[in-house]
Amino acid sequence: MKKHQQLIGLALLLAGITGSAELLAHGDMQKETHAAQAPVLKEQKDWGIAGDREQVSRSIEISMSDQMRFTPNQFEVKQGETIRFVHRNQGRMRHEFVLGTKPELDAHAALMAKFPGMQHDEPFMAHVGPGKSGEIIWTFNRAGDFDFACLMVGHYQAGMVGQVRVVTE
Repeated sequence: MKKHQQLIGLALLLAGITGSAELLAHGDMQKETHAAQAPVLKEQKDWGIAGDREQVSRSIEISMSDQMRFTPNQFEVKQGETIRFVHRNQGRMRHEFVLGTKPELDAHAALMAKFPGMQHDEPFMAHVGPGKSGEIIWTFNRAGDFDFACLMVGHYQAGMVGQVRVVTE
Protein backbone atom coordinates (compact mmCIF):
# COMPACT_ATOMS: atom_id res chain seq x y z
CA MET A 1 0.00 0.00 0.00
CA LYS A 2 2.80 2.39 0.93
CA LYS A 3 4.59 1.67 -2.35
CA HIS A 4 1.32 2.34 -4.23
CA GLN A 5 0.97 5.69 -2.45
CA GLN A 6 4.59 6.54 -3.28
CA LEU A 7 3.99 5.73 -6.94
CA ILE A 8 0.88 7.94 -7.00
CA GLY A 9 2.84 10.74 -5.31
CA LEU A 10 5.63 10.42 -7.87
CA ALA A 11 3.12 10.46 -10.73
CA LEU A 12 1.48 13.61 -9.33
CA LEU A 13 4.87 15.27 -8.92
CA LEU A 14 5.83 14.43 -12.49
CA ALA A 15 2.48 15.71 -13.73
CA GLY A 16 3.05 18.98 -11.93
CA ILE A 17 6.58 19.33 -13.28
CA THR A 18 5.63 18.61 -16.86
CA GLY A 19 2.36 20.52 -16.72
CA SER A 20 0.48 17.43 -17.84
CA ALA A 21 -3.10 17.15 -16.67
CA GLU A 22 -3.33 13.57 -17.95
CA LEU A 23 -2.24 11.93 -14.69
CA LEU A 24 -4.22 14.23 -12.45
CA ALA A 25 -7.33 14.04 -14.57
CA HIS A 26 -10.36 15.77 -13.11
CA GLY A 27 -13.20 14.98 -10.79
CA ASP A 28 -14.27 12.62 -8.09
CA MET A 29 -14.80 8.95 -8.90
CA GLN A 30 -17.01 8.63 -5.83
CA LYS A 31 -19.82 10.70 -7.33
CA GLU A 32 -21.79 10.16 -10.47
CA THR A 33 -20.85 12.64 -13.16
CA HIS A 34 -23.23 14.39 -15.46
CA ALA A 35 -21.70 16.90 -17.84
CA ALA A 36 -24.87 19.01 -17.89
CA GLN A 37 -24.89 19.71 -14.12
CA ALA A 38 -22.01 22.17 -14.05
CA PRO A 39 -20.33 24.46 -16.54
CA VAL A 40 -17.87 22.44 -18.60
CA LEU A 41 -14.72 23.41 -20.37
CA LYS A 42 -15.55 23.24 -24.07
CA GLU A 43 -12.45 21.83 -25.64
CA GLN A 44 -12.51 20.70 -29.26
CA LYS A 45 -11.59 17.04 -29.58
CA ASP A 46 -11.15 14.96 -32.71
CA TRP A 47 -14.56 13.40 -31.95
CA GLY A 48 -16.43 16.65 -31.18
CA ILE A 49 -17.06 19.09 -28.36
CA ALA A 50 -19.18 19.28 -25.20
CA GLY A 51 -22.75 20.16 -26.10
CA ASP A 52 -25.43 22.37 -24.61
CA ARG A 53 -28.69 20.92 -23.29
CA GLU A 54 -30.79 23.37 -25.33
CA GLN A 55 -29.08 22.15 -28.52
CA VAL A 56 -29.91 18.43 -28.04
CA SER A 57 -31.19 16.85 -31.26
CA ARG A 58 -32.08 13.50 -29.68
CA SER A 59 -31.31 11.13 -26.84
CA ILE A 60 -29.64 7.74 -27.09
CA GLU A 61 -30.00 5.31 -24.19
CA ILE A 62 -27.08 2.99 -23.60
CA SER A 63 -27.17 0.19 -21.06
CA MET A 64 -24.02 -1.10 -19.40
CA SER A 65 -23.72 -4.65 -18.08
CA ASP A 66 -21.40 -6.76 -15.99
CA GLN A 67 -21.01 -8.96 -19.06
CA MET A 68 -18.76 -6.07 -20.18
CA ARG A 69 -21.05 -4.90 -22.94
CA PHE A 70 -22.82 -1.74 -24.03
CA THR A 71 -26.26 -1.99 -25.64
CA PRO A 72 -26.34 -0.65 -28.28
CA ASN A 73 -22.64 -0.90 -28.98
CA GLN A 74 -22.77 1.02 -32.26
CA PHE A 75 -24.83 3.80 -33.73
CA GLU A 76 -24.78 6.53 -36.33
CA VAL A 77 -25.25 10.27 -35.88
CA LYS A 78 -25.18 13.18 -38.31
CA GLN A 79 -22.38 15.69 -38.25
CA GLY A 80 -23.57 18.69 -36.24
CA GLU A 81 -25.97 16.67 -34.06
CA THR A 82 -25.94 17.22 -30.32
CA ILE A 83 -26.74 13.96 -28.55
CA ARG A 84 -27.87 13.41 -24.98
CA PHE A 85 -26.46 10.03 -23.94
CA VAL A 86 -28.32 8.41 -21.08
CA HIS A 87 -26.26 5.62 -19.52
CA ARG A 88 -28.00 2.99 -17.41
CA ASN A 89 -25.81 0.66 -15.42
CA GLN A 90 -27.68 -2.64 -15.21
CA GLY A 91 -24.83 -4.31 -13.34
CA ARG A 92 -23.45 -4.65 -9.85
CA MET A 93 -20.14 -2.92 -10.54
CA ARG A 94 -19.18 0.59 -11.57
CA HIS A 95 -18.90 1.27 -15.29
CA GLU A 96 -18.04 4.28 -17.37
CA PHE A 97 -18.68 5.58 -20.85
CA VAL A 98 -15.77 7.41 -22.47
CA LEU A 99 -15.91 8.80 -26.02
CA GLY A 100 -12.72 9.09 -28.02
CA THR A 101 -10.51 7.73 -30.73
CA LYS A 102 -9.02 4.25 -30.49
CA PRO A 103 -5.49 5.59 -29.82
CA GLU A 104 -6.81 7.96 -27.11
CA LEU A 105 -8.80 5.17 -25.44
CA ASP A 106 -5.83 2.76 -25.64
CA ALA A 107 -3.58 5.32 -23.95
CA HIS A 108 -6.15 6.15 -21.29
CA ALA A 109 -6.79 2.44 -20.59
CA ALA A 110 -3.05 1.87 -20.13
CA LEU A 111 -2.88 4.78 -17.70
CA MET A 112 -5.89 3.45 -15.78
CA ALA A 113 -4.15 0.05 -15.50
CA LYS A 114 -1.12 1.75 -13.94
CA PHE A 115 -3.20 4.01 -11.67
CA PRO A 116 -6.50 2.17 -11.02
CA GLY A 117 -7.68 4.71 -8.43
CA MET A 118 -7.11 7.62 -10.80
CA GLN A 119 -9.77 10.28 -10.58
CA HIS A 120 -10.97 11.80 -13.81
CA ASP A 121 -13.93 13.68 -15.15
CA GLU A 122 -14.27 15.18 -18.58
CA PRO A 123 -17.36 16.23 -20.56
CA PHE A 124 -16.89 13.22 -22.85
CA MET A 125 -17.18 10.66 -20.05
CA ALA A 126 -19.72 9.44 -17.53
CA HIS A 127 -19.04 7.31 -14.45
CA VAL A 128 -22.07 5.26 -13.44
CA GLY A 129 -22.46 3.29 -10.24
CA PRO A 130 -24.35 0.00 -9.97
CA GLY A 131 -28.05 0.44 -10.66
CA LYS A 132 -27.57 4.14 -11.39
CA SER A 133 -27.79 6.27 -14.50
CA GLY A 134 -25.71 9.12 -15.88
CA GLU A 135 -25.58 11.30 -18.92
CA ILE A 136 -23.39 13.39 -21.13
CA ILE A 137 -24.29 15.85 -23.85
CA TRP A 138 -21.97 15.84 -26.82
CA THR A 139 -21.88 17.66 -30.16
CA PHE A 140 -20.44 15.63 -33.01
CA ASN A 141 -19.08 18.45 -35.16
CA ARG A 142 -16.61 16.31 -37.08
CA ALA A 143 -17.37 13.41 -39.41
CA GLY A 144 -15.62 10.07 -38.94
CA ASP A 145 -15.59 6.82 -37.05
CA PHE A 146 -15.04 7.16 -33.32
CA ASP A 147 -15.09 4.85 -30.34
CA PHE A 148 -16.42 4.61 -26.82
CA ALA A 149 -15.39 2.33 -24.00
CA CYS A 150 -15.48 1.55 -20.33
CA LEU A 151 -11.95 2.19 -19.10
CA MET A 152 -12.37 0.67 -15.66
CA VAL A 153 -9.46 -1.74 -15.18
CA GLY A 154 -10.21 -4.98 -17.02
CA HIS A 155 -13.46 -3.80 -18.63
CA TYR A 156 -11.85 -2.39 -21.79
CA GLN A 157 -9.65 -5.46 -22.08
CA ALA A 158 -12.78 -7.66 -21.77
CA GLY A 159 -14.34 -5.93 -24.79
CA MET A 160 -16.54 -3.26 -23.22
CA VAL A 161 -16.29 -1.06 -26.30
CA GLY A 162 -18.45 0.44 -29.04
CA GLN A 163 -18.35 2.59 -32.13
CA VAL A 164 -20.08 5.73 -33.31
CA ARG A 165 -20.11 6.76 -36.96
CA VAL A 166 -20.58 10.45 -37.64
CA VAL A 167 -21.84 11.01 -41.19
CA THR A 168 -22.26 14.14 -43.25
CA GLU A 169 -25.78 14.86 -44.45
